[in-house]
Amino acid sequence: MCRHLAWLGAPRTLSDLLLEPEHGLLHQSWAPRRQAHGTVNADGWGAGWFTPGQPAPARWRAAGPLWASVSFASVAPHVAAGCVLAAVRSASAGMPGDESACAPFLRDGRLLSHNGVVDRAVLPAAAWRDAESVCDSAVLAAHLLEDPDDLGARVAAVGAADPRARLNVLLADGERLLATAWGDTLSVLVRDDGVVLASEPYDDDPGWSDVPDRSLVTVGPGGVRTTPIGR
Repeated sequence: MCRHLAWLGAPRTLSDLLLEPEHGLLHQSWAPRRQAHGTVNADGWGAGWFTPGQPAPARWRAAGPLWASVSFASVAPHVAAGCVLAAVRSASAGMPGDESACAPFLRDGRLLSHNGVVDRAVLPAAAWRDAESVCDSAVLAAHLLEDPDDLGARVAAVGAADPRARLNVLLADGERLLATAWGDTLSVLVRDDGVVLASEPYDDDPGWSDVPDRSLVTVGPGGVRTTPIGR
């Protein structure tokens, strides 16, 4: 369920990251190549990006499919950022369908996207109170964003409480990216001008590599680091 992507590096336009790649998020909204759960991601989308000097990132979210957003397609070539997080959504059965249920979710100036599913009953009451929506991904985001520096341990604890959960997460704060691979695919591409983390490669560049399941990926000034979690 869902596909997402994050970028950290030199400024790139939203169009270059999301719309123009042959197998980018736009294409993944109707024809993902590696998605094992669900077939299309037409239940909403969202993009968030950080602008230097601004206290909080910008977000653009919508409840419809990305391919139907003519306004975003016209604006995306004109917006460039060095830190971007975006997602297309395949909603779980019974979850709300409005844009508040679409990633990325926001708390304390940080963005988070969840690709997967989780039993909301295992999440603490405080997360329900702080969540932007009652959907499982929003409640999970509120819980994980309470302490972003403890992302790996928190994901592992949620996974232990709900063994059927799929907990691929992307987190961005403008200066670094954090990601977990837990139950679904995650790939990384290191370019000369930055790093891409994505549910699946957006092109056939041989530089893409798959992240091992149950791993935490950290991208920042020190490069890319992958460490095991919950093992």
